[in-house]
Amino acid sequence: MPNSRPRVVFNDKGICNACENGNEKIKTDWTKRNNEFLNLVKQIKENSDKNNLEYDCIVPWSGGKDSTSIALKLKLDFNLKPLLVTFSPLLTNEIGEFNRKLILNHGFDSMFINPNQKVARNLAKRFFIERGNPKVAWDAGINAAPIKIAIKFKIPYIFYAEHGESEYGGLTLSEESKKKRDLREVIEHQIGDYPENWANDEISLRDLGPYMYPDEKELKDNNINAYYFAYFYKWSMLDNYNYVKEIIPNFKTDASGRTSGTFTDFDSLDDKIDPIYYYMQYIKFGFGRASRDACRMIQNNQMTREQAVKLAKNYDHEFPKENLNEILEYLDLSSDKFEDIINKHRNKEIWRTSINNKWELINSL
Repeated sequence: MPNSRPRVVFNDKGICNACENGNEKIKTDWTKRNNEFLNLVKQIKENSDKNNLEYDCIVPWSGGKDSTSIALKLKLDFNLKPLLVTFSPLLTNEIGEFNRKLILNHGFDSMFINPNQKVARNLAKRFFIERGNPKVAWDAGINAAPIKIAIKFKIPYIFYAEHGESEYGGLTLSEESKKKRDLREVIEHQIGDYPENWANDEISLRDLGPYMYPDEKELKDNNINAYYFAYFYKWSMLDNYNYVKEIIPNFKTDASGRTSGTFTDFDSLDDKIDPIYYYMQYIKFGFGRASRDACRMIQNNQMTREQAVKLAKNYDHEFPKENLNEILEYLDLSSDKFEDIINKHRNKEIWRTSINNKWELINSL
């Protein structure tokens, strides 16, 4: 993982904070963490019985392998009844719709939130131009929606997946924030701004309602407890996929055998715009989707660094051509304008033009 990754920090031995966290996980007493979770489950059930709740907890759910693995474990292993809450992808696709329907048939209730599409498209285009990221507002929506539903239906427990800042290299505000969701981390690291600031002549504050996170007082008044499941059980995206596939053999993956930009076929499959989102990470930070996936597998001893370097060289640079015309239409951009925006976001500290007037990384694997 290069030092161009936002908020990644390397120690004097050249080891990043994600790997330092990985080393901590090796020393973690997982039995103690698992027992802590069992006590939490007991507390959740007592709260449901006391308040006659229809649901024990909420799982922010895309229909993908990570959130689905959590939902299945809560239901099958701990006898909890979660409500699955989905904030609509920007461009839904057949794989995502198929997997969501497949999983709901295993006995779950869900809520699918589809925000005003005129506003969603406006924000996606705006942030693709401004930040090279069409999913900034979507990030806000997936963070806000489960909390709002929790408050509205008086379901005080929420289980998110992993704490990304510690798992993958970032700024961890406190030890407690690895376990429970921190409002400041959500705003600063996952969204980067308060959605209230996005209002303009075309978009009102009321239009931005689906993206606005409840404030600290509202969270405390409603006793909202948002936990990271990965704090209690060691996290692995490959293990999560294998777990889901074992229980639900028909769970769909990329039909081509891998997703563009990487070697995996089972991660982030529910949004047609995701391949462009990951490609823009390569443009802005110099590492692509293959590096991202490989780093996670190296950390869990599922791949060697030598294997990872080869895969990153093969796939990181790959431009995702699938669904490109539909994405251009969604963002209301011509192909030339689209390319101009991509090149505008190239970090000149990591990119240069070659003698053939083509872009190349200054330092590559």
